[in-house]
Amino acid sequence: MYDVFAEHPTEMAKVIRPTKDPNLFVAPGKLALARLEQQLGGQFDAPYKLKDALTPIAKDYDFILFDTPPALGILTVNALVASTHLLVPIQAAYFAIEGTDDLLETYGRIRSRPNPDLKLLGVVITLFDKRTNISRDTHEQIRAVFGETLFKTRISKNVRLEESPAYKETVFSFAPKSSGAEDYKKLAQEVLQRVQEDRVTRHTQDAA
Repeated sequence: MYDVFAEHPTEMAKVIRPTKDPNLFVAPGKLALARLEQQLGGQFDAPYKLKDALTPIAKDYDFILFDTPPALGILTVNALVASTHLLVPIQAAYFAIEGTDDLLETYGRIRSRPNPDLKLLGVVITLFDKRTNISRDTHEQIRAVFGETLFKTRISKNVRLEESPAYKETVFSFAPKSSGAEDYKKLAQEVLQRVQEDRVTRHTQDAA
């Protein structure tokens, strides 16, 4: 992906790689992406680079997911400009919700000009531990703030989720029967349902 954002960009199609799953493809990143924040800062078209790069290949995929860094820099802004939906993960920990204010402000700014079609698909709680008061209290705090946008599925703390990246596996291939895999399957179903409902709504509005 670093080469896609370079001064003389590589075509997106040339950086996409197949995976063990025949339906899953990846455009990998590398540590050098961190340098792009400074390099792209002064370019007037910087927020649109990812969207422009995706245009030729977007029709080839059913869904495209962006895994952004936990910061509101130019890379995250690129993802927001290029996206139709925003999914926000929040850890079940004190102070985790405080960073969402800046995110929602940025979301509002993106919607006001470069991408008015961007929609907050939902908020998902991660690292949830039902045995602790912290997780339960944080869950109620997040519910109070986000209401119906909060996904029913919570991603619980699970050792298999922590182990799978070390073996370069997804949790579905590393430990498909684990609680972590089950949580993400349920979340995927919720995400698909919400996206489909939103697509139907938008199609109806466009037809009207």
